[in-house]
Amino acid sequence: MNKFFVYCLYSDIYDRLYIGQTDNIERRFKQHSDGYVISTKRYLPYRIIYFEEVPDRASAFRREKELKVTKGRMFLRTFIVK
Repeated sequence: MNKFFVYCLYSDIYDRLYIGQTDNIERRFKQHSDGYVISTKRYLPYRIIYFEEVPDRASAFRREKELKVTKGRMFLRTFIVK
């Protein structure tokens, strides 16, 4: 059974969060860092400030959606260390 991850990236320069999900967090972060993701390439560099493992893709989609609302974003901002 595959593992899935929900993650949050943060751009210090632009004070911008990006929330996503993947089955391979190392590969996905490299894609973001190398500028292959259209929605993040404009705001590089990013760093991972949060991730969690979930049991399946459906759980990853649900958790991603939870983190994208105001309460979830407020939770994620507590992980930003400047």
